[in-house]
Amino acid sequence: MTPLQRLALPTLAAALLATTLSGCAPLLIGGAAVGSLVAVDRRTSGAQLEDETIELRAKSRLGEALGSRAHINVTSYNRQVLLTGEVPDAATKQLVEQTVAKVDNVRSVVNELGVMSASTLTQRSTDAFITGKVKASLVDAKDLTATAFKVVTERGAVYLLGRVTQRESERATAVVRQISGVNRVVRVFEIISEEELARIAPKAAAAGAVATPAAAPALAPLQPASAAR
Repeated sequence: MTPLQRLALPTLAAALLATTLSGCAPLLIGGAAVGSLVAVDRRTSGAQLEDETIELRAKSRLGEALGSRAHINVTSYNRQVLLTGEVPDAATKQLVEQTVAKVDNVRSVVNELGVMSASTLTQRSTDAFITGKVKASLVDAKDLTATAFKVVTERGAVYLLGRVTQRESERATAVVRQISGVNRVVRVFEIISEEELARIAPKAAAAGAVATPAAAPALAPLQPASAAR
């Protein structure tokens, strides 16, 4: 597959998702990976299902509380929830965080909501295109495992989530900050040791071969979201 094809696939998927949701209230959620991607994800299959449930419940509660008054993306990774998008005022921003924090099994919330007018469809299309470029670049970086990273882009800021080592965190940041259109890189990682990575990798490889869940890993301490300009 050529680099252009790698770029086109995630961008097309984002466009199809946007088309599907165009008739809904502007509360967007990210879904957990399915199929073969479940097998190579560094979360257990149970954790991935839990993340998807968290996103669905959060979307439902925010829809009830806010209706269409805000544009909010909810992304859960290993029960750490990232909030991106735009809200009309600081009180709403706080309400959103408090609402999501009360969802069952959420262990922390990173609130990156902007107090401003909702982003335009043009901006969201640009963000989807940037996300595609980021994913393609992570695939091209042979010293990184692209499936270890979840990518969210909002108004040109790229948020990276995942269970990664410090080395992987720094390398991925260096890759992403070179991509045109990216104005900020924010790391929302769960940092694991190289030893933990060595234990996870063989299980993920085996799961990919036989499509069975990996054993549940111990949760590493969460790292505060950090921005790398």
